Amino acid sequence: MFQTFARFIGLALVLAVTAFAQQQTPPQGGRGPGGAGGRGGGGGGRNFEPVEEVGFKPMFDGQSLKGWDCDPVFFRVEGGAIVGETTASHQPTQNIFCIWRDGQPGDFELKLQYKLSGGPGGNSGIQYRSAELPEVGKWVLKGYQADIDAAQQYTGMLYEERARGFINRRGLITSVGESKKSGIVASLGDDATLKSYIRTDDWNDFQIIARGNVLVHVINGHVMSMFIDDDKDGRKMAGLIGIQLHVTNGPMKIEVRNIRIKSL
Repeated sequence: MFQTFARFIGLALVLAVTAFAQQQTPPQGGRGPGGAGGRGGGGGGRNFEPVEEVGFKPMFDGQSLKGWDCDPVFFRVEGGAIVGETTASHQPTQNIFCIWRDGQPGDFELKLQYKLSGGPGGNSGIQYRSAELPEVGKWVLKGYQADIDAAQQYTGMLYEERARGFINRRGLITSVGESKKSGIVASLGDDATLKSYIRTDDWNDFQIIARGNVLVHVINGHVMSMFIDDDKDGRKMAGLIGIQLHVTNGPMKIEVRNIRIKSL
């Protein structure tokens, strides 16, 4: 009974975040890369300010890969960002990750900025609560992934690398139980509208909230997906964070900067 009650209290808190974030206006042209959307209206004319960012610690110094572990053939630091890049003829043998080695967070809030460029086939993601698979290869991870792709077909969705695959679509709050069967709890909005908030070939703000078994993905101030993972056998409650370099058929460049985290 207590666990069920705690779960719904946690969900209520996250839904409060969702309600606020969905009030934010779309990014406006000409704004700098750090913006997370405009201020919300509503609330009977009250002007709500963005949540104050306190308690975060940097995960990347902007100058080196200190604290990170990745293949130097494909990853480097450039322009204050971690950069992973491939060409049509220069690809890793499998999906690899630049792995953060300074912790394995459980409940946290992660914020960063990313830009994916190089071609329409670009594919990346932010891995979290993940585990290494040395038997498969070096820099290979298994676990939750906040998905990113150049075509914006999957960006913002929840994917589970080398496990359950796509477990939540953009625009939905879904839940999965011990029966392994997923169900829709509610809608977060029209997929095409949510897609319009994502900037192509430009910087985007990505926020991941992992609180207990509730996982939330926010891009540019808009909640893209929320997942309640009650699959006790399949879920992971803590683990590694990484930046994905996906095998593709063409060139791709993923840049990630301003990475910071707060324990919850």
